Parts: sequence; structure tokens; C-alpha cells
Amino acid sequence: MNLPFICDKTFEKQNYTHQTLPKGEYDNCQFIDCDFSDSFLSYMAFSDCEFINCNLSAAKVKDATFKEVSFIDCKLMGVQLQECNPFLFSISAKLSNFSYVSFYKMKLNAMTFETCNLDHADFTQTHAFQVNFNDCSLAHAIFDNTNLEKADLQTATNFNIHPERNKIKQAKFSVEGALLLLENYQIIIN
Repeated sequence: MNLPFICDKTFEKQNYTHQTLPKGEYDNCQFIDCDFSDSFLSYMAFSDCEFINCNLSAAKVKDATFKEVSFIDCKLMGVQLQECNPFLFSISAKLSNFSYVSFYKMKLNAMTFETCNLDHADFTQTHAFQVNFNDCSLAHAIFDNTNLEKADLQTATNFNIHPERNKIKQAKFSVEGALLLLENYQIIIN
């Protein structure tokens, strides 16, 4: 399906909750202060785009393409990212809320989440090799059969990761984080 190509454009203070963003391939575009909550972004493509202070909560993203996309100060609560096109999927996030987002079976290799809320996020069977969770909250996030090898969780908080059910070889943890890994064993450390 050939979509219109939109390049180097800035979209500011747009509300796409009732009127949807026109279907297209967006390249090097900025979306600033836009509301995409509960909107349809399915089958659209975003490459080298920035979303700044946008609300994408509960947006529909079936087969949407996100390649080298940055989310800064955004809300993506409840987005089913596992429905995105996996080919070249690559995002980074800063100061954003990814609560209840599903990354189920996704490849997130070497992506960065900085000062993000990932509470209740689902990382089941996710390949999160070398992912950086810098200053992120992971309360009630689900890690089951997740590859976290070489991931950086040194400044992450509130996570509950079972070492025997996840790959954590060479993952980086703070001392406090390493103690969280032992929490499931109900041992007493003095």
C-alpha cells in the first residue's frame, strides 16, 4: 500500500481524537503538544520523528512503523506496541509514561528509556538486550522469559525480576537493585 509521503513538517497543538491524522509515511516530522489518545495510527509509518509532550494513550498501532522515533514528555499509557510492525522498530523515550504498555515478544535491543514510568508494562518474552532503563520506575512490570542480558538497570527502581525465569547475564544493577533480585527468595539479609 503506497501512502502519501510527508517530510520535514511540524504538527503543533493538534487534536486527533476525533479527526484522525491523515494516513501517510511521516519522515523527520515533529509532533508537539498533540493529542492522539484513543486514535488510529494503524498502518502508518513514522521514521526519524519526534513526539514532544503528546498524549498517545490507548492509540491503536496495528502494523504501524516506528523507526528511530523519539518520545519526549509523552503519555503512551495502555498502547499495545507489540502490534506494531517489528521491522526496524526503534524508539527512545525520555520523561514519558509507558504504564500498561505491552512490549510482548518485541525486540528492543539497545533502546533507551530515560526517566520514564514503565509501571505495569509487559516485557514477557521481550528481547531487551542492552536496553538502558535510566532512572525508570518498573513497579509491577512483568518480566517473564525476558532477555535482559547487558541491560542497564542501575538507576531503575521498583522492579521485580526473577533471575531463574529471565536472562540477566552481564546486566547492570545497583547494590539496592541486586537486593531486589533476592526479594523473591524470602531470605533475610542483615
